[in-house]
Amino acid sequence: MKIVILERNSVGTDVSVDRIGEFGDVAIYDNTVTVEEVCERVKDADIVIANKSPLREETLKDAPKVKLICEFATGYDNCDLEYCTARGIKVSNVQNYCTAMVAQHTFALALALSQKLFHYDRYVKAGDYSAQGRFSNFDLPFYELEGKIWGIAGMGNIGRRVAKIAETFGCRVIFHSVTGKSSCREYLQVDKETLLAESDFLSLHCPLSDLSRNFIDYEALKKMKKSAFLVNVARGPVVNNGDLYEALEAGEIAGAGLDVLEKEPLEPGNPLSRIQDSTRLIITPHLAWASVEARKRCVEEACLNIAAFLRGESRNVVNL
Repeated sequence: MKIVILERNSVGTDVSVDRIGEFGDVAIYDNTVTVEEVCERVKDADIVIANKSPLREETLKDAPKVKLICEFATGYDNCDLEYCTARGIKVSNVQNYCTAMVAQHTFALALALSQKLFHYDRYVKAGDYSAQGRFSNFDLPFYELEGKIWGIAGMGNIGRRVAKIAETFGCRVIFHSVTGKSSCREYLQVDKETLLAESDFLSLHCPLSDLSRNFIDYEALKKMKKSAFLVNVARGPVVNNGDLYEALEAGEIAGAGLDVLEKEPLEPGNPLSRIQDSTRLIITPHLAWASVEARKRCVEEACLNIAAFLRGESRNVVNL
């Protein structure tokens, strides 16, 4: 059994992947980006472990032995499921391994933005606080979460965790199902127009699909409150980055916190890179999922998926 890990660094070098060696001979690559690299590295593989590497006909057609693709992630849009299904290749993902961390990061972004934490930290460290004659400073106003409306797009496991935390802060939770198929009954489900118009905080937790791509564009941002904050910890293309830039510059919303971008890493040509004011925009480098605990769970879940496959069982298989 030959196992190829295409993106070992995607789970961090501080987290061991040694256990995967229990299942066969393992070839490990720190990162694999290009089509040519993928083709060469998977050609003799039985099992492929990946995260973002493109796995579709052009990269798998000369790899006849591949029977299982394991994602080091929940998302699997790097795989062509139709092609894999036709080939009899199972695709498995890892689920719920980072729910707590993504929910935690959602509020880290929201609170840092809404409470102007970076502004006040700089104020103290620049010496302005020491130079003033009063005990406090609150030159930029901020407000409580208590009594605010927290809107959620995508009420899966992460969305539900965020909803519970928002309730703890005293928010009223509403949500919108992008697919219209949500079974959630604990919170008020609303249409997109209502979600945009009523949310004081809007956090995005939906998977990327044709339905969610550009879910937040300029027209959507114009319908939000000018005092509202947007948080995207879903997928980058759910928010049109150019439109968000224009909306922030025009004051259509108060601020945005992003952990994901349309193209990653952040490109110099992305207009959001021009905004240096962290009271309006905070961008983190796709790390909301990446606590040490979550990355360890990710590897463990991939191992369990492989073990199940070798027993002839399907675990977390998203096709077939």
